[in-house]
Amino acid sequence: MVALVQAGASMRAVARQLRTSLDTVQRWVRRARETRLDRVDWSDRPPIAHTICRTNATMETLVVAIRRELKETSDLGEYGAIAIARTLHERGYTESPCVRTINRILQRRGVFDARRRVRRPAPPRGWYLPPIAAKQAELDSFDIVEGLMIRGGTEVEVLTGLSLHGGLGAAWPGPPLTASLVVDHLIAHWREVGLPAYAQFDNETRFQGPHQHRDVVSRVMRLCLSLEIVPVFAPVQEPAFQAGLENWNGRWQTKVWSRFQHHSLLDLVDRSDRYVAAFRRRAAARIEAAPGRQPFPCGWALDLQTHPHGLMIFLRRTTERGLVNLLGRSFEVDPLWTHRLVRCDIDLTARRIRFYALRRAEPEQQPLLREAPYELPHRRFKE
Repeated sequence: MVALVQAGASMRAVARQLRTSLDTVQRWVRRARETRLDRVDWSDRPPIAHTICRTNATMETLVVAIRRELKETSDLGEYGAIAIARTLHERGYTESPCVRTINRILQRRGVFDARRRVRRPAPPRGWYLPPIAAKQAELDSFDIVEGLMIRGGTEVEVLTGLSLHGGLGAAWPGPPLTASLVVDHLIAHWREVGLPAYAQFDNETRFQGPHQHRDVVSRVMRLCLSLEIVPVFAPVQEPAFQAGLENWNGRWQTKVWSRFQHHSLLDLVDRSDRYVAAFRRRAAARIEAAPGRQPFPCGWALDLQTHPHGLMIFLRRTTERGLVNLLGRSFEVDPLWTHRLVRCDIDLTARRIRFYALRRAEPEQQPLLREAPYELPHRRFKE
């Protein structure tokens, strides 16, 4: 290729003729320059340096000693690489290492004050619920997307859902949601796909009920308990527990809401249904591999006046005094477990609350901190 270029052909034409890259032709032409071809060194060159120049051990020891001296005696209190390089220059060391080399010496000798952050692997999905972390059960998460408006003044809210292991997405756009509408959507959804073992929500009042009253078991909670689904409520103002669902909300808004101009609510519902169906078809293998669901019971009917029984779970963070606030009450957990995550298992049947310590660094260790009696008062549900 070099001979062709020296004969007058352009490097681009030679590259096309020999079916190689222009960069290759340019590299070998630069190697040859104007030298006769039989005198050019055509041997390939290693990608690393032939020799490595390392600071001698005496200078490295001196650098460490000066750092120690500056740390103990410097009036400025500066003992980093720049201060060490300046001190070496002031003391007449003309061949002293540069600042970057001094930093490498300090790192190699292990004398940095700061310690590297320990990067621990992320805990498994649903780590705060052992059956979910072990992939023995499925969890459905639900949320409400608010603040959407179709041109003309039609207000829209969207109830969204996503299963943790299967990635089974769902979305129900419509007029502003009430707790009754949420229950209707959940019943229809679970009739279609089956019942999960757990259903997770945030602390929105349409899920959890009003916060100003004590011992409130909302319509949604009663639905879950009636179907033997454990309702789970994420910690207050900690979106990480709903991160997968938040991602699904963002995708729905990008692929459905923002992508098209919707002329009516029916048009939006149609586009949303088509997107959800396409999403489920693409995720069919993952949905199929997820933990099994229970079939929806035949002849079931929701009775809101039946006294609730079963298990409810609240994920909460303790206060500075080791207390937990839930169901409008304060429960003492552990004065030494402050500002830490706790899983509160409310067993309505056994009339007990159990508080378990949670740590992301050790997700499999969830010791019982305290057990306390709790009995839900008998009172009529106001529909």
